[in-house]
Amino acid sequence: MKLAVVGGGSTYTPELIDGFARLRDALPVGELVLIDPATERLELIGGLARRIFARQGHPGRVTTTTDLDAGVAGADAVLLQLRVGGQAARLQDETWPLECGCVGQETTGAGGLAKALRTVPVVLDIAERVRRTSPDAWIIDFTNPVGIVTRALLRAGHKAVGLCNVAIGLQRKFAALLDLAPADIHLDHVGLNHLTWELGVRRGGPDGEDLLGTLLATHGEAVAGDLRLPRAVLDRLGVVPSYYLRYFYAHDEVVRELGTKPSRAAEVAAMERELLALYGDPALDEKPALLAKRGGAFYSEAAADLAASLLGDGGPALQVVNTYNNGTLPFLPDDAVIEVQARVDGSGPVPLAVPRLDPLFSGLIAHVSAYEDLALDAALRGGRERVFKALLAHPLIGQFDLAEGLTDRLLAHNKEHLPWA
Repeated sequence: MKLAVVGGGSTYTPELIDGFARLRDALPVGELVLIDPATERLELIGGLARRIFARQGHPGRVTTTTDLDAGVAGADAVLLQLRVGGQAARLQDETWPLECGCVGQETTGAGGLAKALRTVPVVLDIAERVRRTSPDAWIIDFTNPVGIVTRALLRAGHKAVGLCNVAIGLQRKFAALLDLAPADIHLDHVGLNHLTWELGVRRGGPDGEDLLGTLLATHGEAVAGDLRLPRAVLDRLGVVPSYYLRYFYAHDEVVRELGTKPSRAAEVAAMERELLALYGDPALDEKPALLAKRGGAFYSEAAADLAASLLGDGGPALQVVNTYNNGTLPFLPDDAVIEVQARVDGSGPVPLAVPRLDPLFSGLIAHVSAYEDLALDAALRGGRERVFKALLAHPLIGQFDLAEGLTDRLLAHNKEHLPWA
């Protein structure tokens, strides 16, 4: 089996390598190709990847290349984890929205739209090249904004599934609080990428006992603390929102906080420099502890499990993925991309049934999904007016003057990545 990782020079990659090494029985990788134009980083991370495989006794071969077409040729699955513009672009996404009093974040609000505009055309070009060389390959997208990018891939007819680590992170957290094995926790996870709620926390599987009430009653303070939301919010909602809902439920508070501290992009850039220095140590043969602070916790397990489900012959597995709605949420179009539990096998994901949602949740989902449709249109066709309409439609913006100011700033800060701007 051949897997290719586009963006293999990312500091995330050793996390991914560790996951593949640990899941070698279910995912027998013969060749893992790391693809990245950044030669120096690629060689550092490629060397560490080989040492991780060797330490864990993995027989697979790790290769590196800057040639995308050669790297994806013959691949069974291609994982996308790229960042167009790097941390410098992320820093801009987190900064200029604050000038208008709006949240500055790389996937939510105006910064998320900027990332989508830069990313979608690049990802679609990569996917077309994958289709030419490896038409049967699955594309697993971890590139943000995952919902919009996955929608672009699926609409273009690619065999694609989107993946996020929010659900698996909450599963691990809840399992530890309830003193259960992670495999014994099933989440009734529903929404859009970075806009999800846990409607149930079930023991054993989708039909198991719902432990959500017990979780909130016994560990509500701990859960609320992780989400940085008041305990009373969880009690009144009766569900567990993802931490990205803080940008909606406490927007103005978040904006004030962001104006008083260094950006996350600056923190990550400093951390990446330290990680790259560690990766260059020829004695290092495991992922360093610092990597846990980089973000993307449990990404490796989720990605390896998903690849094993898509490529293996062990029957369908349950996993939270981003895929077409196809009637799962009746208030959304079939071609909206949602994030829910699905049965996944070699033919792809099939979402599990979702109970009727309270309007408190379905209304926000429908609103953000409509924004994502406009965002994708802007990413595919360009144009200032399309950017403006997408920003005006976003529930965190929604005012004419704000949308105008944010449009001007978005285009000014992204000219090098948007040929039409």
